[in-house]
Amino acid sequence: MLRGAALRVTRPRVAVLGAVHALPHADTDSIIREVRRELPEVSHQAVYDSLHTLTAAGLVRRIQPSGSVARYESRVGDNHHHVVCRSCGVVADVDCAVGHAPCLTASDDHGFTIDEAEVVYWGLCSDCSTTSSA
Repeated sequence: MLRGAALRVTRPRVAVLGAVHALPHADTDSIIREVRRELPEVSHQAVYDSLHTLTAAGLVRRIQPSGSVARYESRVGDNHHHVVCRSCGVVADVDCAVGHAPCLTASDDHGFTIDEAEVVYWGLCSDCSTTSSA
């Protein structure tokens, strides 16, 4: 994947990419912990740099729901959306709301050529719904 994106293959990049694939919607601290299982000596900065490079190359996607820390995922290129639990913060993928990318048609595009829409659905996950009604 790295070579296909014209990126140099480094141990931190490979480890970060593996961590993002292993931990969907993980925050940076979780990714650092996972990477350090394989590369105990890796610095925070090396992980941050790798995440930035992988995101810029389109190999990972950075999302940041309102009030949340940045999270990273390996599902890229399909303009899917997310649902976030208001209670525990768990994030799950939601396929496009309707139609083809950008998934939604703006009521007024103000002359923009829209190529992506970002939608975040909010609510309670099934675990938190059960807990709050008990």
